[in-house]
Amino acid sequence: MPSQTPEVLGDLQQPLILPANGKSNVPEKLTIDEMLLKYCGEFGRWQLRHFVLTSLAWALEAFHTMVMIFADREPRWWCTGPGCSPVQAQVCGLPSGSWDWVDGPGSSTVAEWGLVCGEKYKVGLVQSLFFFGCMIGAGVFGHLSDSSLGRKGSLTIICLLNGILGCLTALSPNYVVYTLLRFLSGLSTGGVGMCAFVLATEPIGPSKRGVAGMSTFYFFSTGIALLSGVAYMFPSWRSLYVASSIPSIVFITIVIPFLSESPRWYLVRGKTKEAMEVMRQMAHSNGLIIPKGVELTLDDNANKNNDVGILKEDSFLEENEAMKGSLIDVLKSPITRVRLYLAFMINFCCAVVYYGLSLNVVNLDTNLYLNVLLNAVAEMPAFTLTAIMLDRFGRKPLTIGTMWFSGVFCLLGSMMKSYGIWKNIRMISGILGIFGMAGTYNLLFIYTVELFPTVVRNAALGCVTQASHMGAILAPLVVVMGSTYPFIVFSVCGIVGGLLGFFLPETLNRPLYDTMAGMEEGELEKPDFEP
Repeated sequence: MPSQTPEVLGDLQQPLILPANGKSNVPEKLTIDEMLLKYCGEFGRWQLRHFVLTSLAWALEAFHTMVMIFADREPRWWCTGPGCSPVQAQVCGLPSGSWDWVDGPGSSTVAEWGLVCGEKYKVGLVQSLFFFGCMIGAGVFGHLSDSSLGRKGSLTIICLLNGILGCLTALSPNYVVYTLLRFLSGLSTGGVGMCAFVLATEPIGPSKRGVAGMSTFYFFSTGIALLSGVAYMFPSWRSLYVASSIPSIVFITIVIPFLSESPRWYLVRGKTKEAMEVMRQMAHSNGLIIPKGVELTLDDNANKNNDVGILKEDSFLEENEAMKGSLIDVLKSPITRVRLYLAFMINFCCAVVYYGLSLNVVNLDTNLYLNVLLNAVAEMPAFTLTAIMLDRFGRKPLTIGTMWFSGVFCLLGSMMKSYGIWKNIRMISGILGIFGMAGTYNLLFIYTVELFPTVVRNAALGCVTQASHMGAILAPLVVVMGSTYPFIVFSVCGIVGGLLGFFLPETLNRPLYDTMAGMEEGELEKPDFEP
């Protein structure tokens, strides 16, 4: 029997008896999740292409964030005159002119501006200010991507700013200008991962969304691994900034034109036609078809029984208050307020450990390029294991388990000495700490997305991302304090974060709500906090 074309299948799904005018008077009203399940496919060719292209932005974020490890490193030095002892660990106290940098003053910002000894705090300061900019930028672009700019528009502007500011940073004449440009770079970098994550995962069906979302972090780790190679090829910190910024310009030129705006954003903004157009393109690319008479609606059950349930683009904003949401609405609702507080604190603890261990490689007294590469490689199996266990054990147990795993190995690292075989054990403890916390870090993105409805999802995710950046602000200041103390701080953060995870609800196999009303009604049927 010959196979039927999608057009024929679409016709067979239409009612056999139509009204006199030949059109069905009762359209089929479906939410986006329902339409993905029934007509478009949860993860077909369209979603795969869109997911990969969008997630490339994560590698760009890794470039702009982790470039500080190499640009702000303390390079090797050697004795050039009397009064200098090559066995001395630091240059502090050595006579002027008795030593020099092996690779010259242009090898790093530390060498060029003398950020050692009493000036060493400036290294942690500029890195903290970068993350402070990320914190502000996450909130700003979280709001803009939910409102006027959309996910795609925000990502475009962010990448453009990153490319320009990164190249300008390479021209910094002094430390003050360098610090200012790094802060501005943080403003734009703070929104990259958030916008890319939401844009990549929102068009994916509910049963595939978790695993797909976890996979976005492979791109971030790959970016770190690639950066270690780029840094090796461009030993000058100025040339490294240029080399790590150009890919953002390439991304805007080559990749962005092939991305589609999120249909969920279109829907909550009242642009039903645009949302349906994306859904039809998705279905067509996946070898399926959406029958005539099928329309998108919100999951706000209160509106499904009236005409507002089918969005009217011309009068949408005036008639449907359900679609207006902000961080204030998150705080007003008892359900989302508690979730936001807990997610905020857990993400803060996670970021202190993750970024702290990443930056702490400068204190391990081993090959810097190799350490960064090993840390990046260690993250990848963590993503794989958490993705495999995500839908089997749930989000809540994995969050607790991965944070405690990292906390235990950081505690072990704090007990090791900084020489001999103990130094290698401390390095391995740091790698295993990264392994555990990397699993937590990407899991928390999935968890946060599922804890909040579409209308406030990016605002909530932006706030939680700000918590991550607050943790990242603290991390460089912890790292500059030595080699033992940082591991103690990381251990405490991992254990406390795991304890807080006990108070979050499980979201496995729960709907991805679009509105506050839809979520509140759905959660009434199931207690938010299970015993």
